[in-house]
Amino acid sequence: MKKLLASVAACAVLWLGAAQAQEMPPLPAAIRAQGVLRAGVRCDQPPYGFRSPDGGFAGVEVEMARQMALYAFGSRDKVELQCVTAENRIPQLNARRVDFLIATLGVTPERQRVIDFSEPYRWGGSDLLVRRDSPIRVLDDARSRNVIMLRGTTQALWFDANWPGMNTLRLNTISDGLQALLQGRGDALAGDAATLIVIAARDQNLRMVNEIYALSDAAIGLRKNEPEWMAWVNAAVVRMKAEDLYRGWIEAVVAPDIRQYYVDAHYAPRPPSR
Repeated sequence: MKKLLASVAACAVLWLGAAQAQEMPPLPAAIRAQGVLRAGVRCDQPPYGFRSPDGGFAGVEVEMARQMALYAFGSRDKVELQCVTAENRIPQLNARRVDFLIATLGVTPERQRVIDFSEPYRWGGSDLLVRRDSPIRVLDDARSRNVIMLRGTTQALWFDANWPGMNTLRLNTISDGLQALLQGRGDALAGDAATLIVIAARDQNLRMVNEIYALSDAAIGLRKNEPEWMAWVNAAVVRMKAEDLYRGWIEAVVAPDIRQYYVDAHYAPRPPSR
C-alpha cells in the first residue's frame, strides 16, 4: 500500500510539473494570426546555427526556434527559418522580416538602444583563432597584428572600444574570415569562442589563444516595445531551461571532446573575462 501511495504521489508531482510547464502567456494576436513563427538564425556559426550536409538548418539555436513553434502552434514545423548575418540581423528584425532573432546575439548596451532582449539563455565569450605556428600566445600579442573579425559583432565592438585604431580586416561571414586567415590575409580571427572551438577541433593547423574577452549573455532579440511578445518569449526561454532541452541539443551536434564548454555556457555561472 505504501508503495502504491508513493507511486501515486510521484505521478501527481510529475503531472503538476507538466501542468505548470504548459502555462504560457497568450500569443500576441498578430503572431497567432500568422500561424507560424519567423525566426532569424545564423547559418555559419556551428554549433548554434549552420547548414547540415543536406542543406537544411541545424544547430542548438535552430532547435530552440523549432521548440518555440511547438509551444506556440503544437508543431516544430510551424517556424520559418531565415539566415541572418552578424551585420544584417538587427536590420532584418526591425524591418519586420523576422519576428525574433536567435542568432548568437550577445546583449550589449549598443544593441539595447535599438532592440529589446529576452531573458538570457546562455553566456558567450570571445577568443582568437590563429595558425598553430603563430607568435600570438596571449590576447595582447594581437595588438600590433592584423585581426580578422566580422562586421556588427561583439568582437568588433570590443576591439573598437578597447583597442581603437588597431589593424583589422572586417568581413561578413565566419567562412570568409576563416578563408582569410588560412590565406594569410590576417594574423588572427576574432569570433565567438563557441564557434572557434569547433573550427580548431577540425583543423590541427589552427589553435585557440584561449584567453576569453568580451564575455556577454546571449538572448533572443525582439523589436522595441512589444510587451506581450516579450512575455511569451521569456516564458518559452524559462520553459526550455526547466525541461533541460539544451543538453540534448548540444549532444546532437557537438563532439564529446569539446561538449563541456557548451553545457557550461547554458548551465554554469559566467567565468571571468577581459
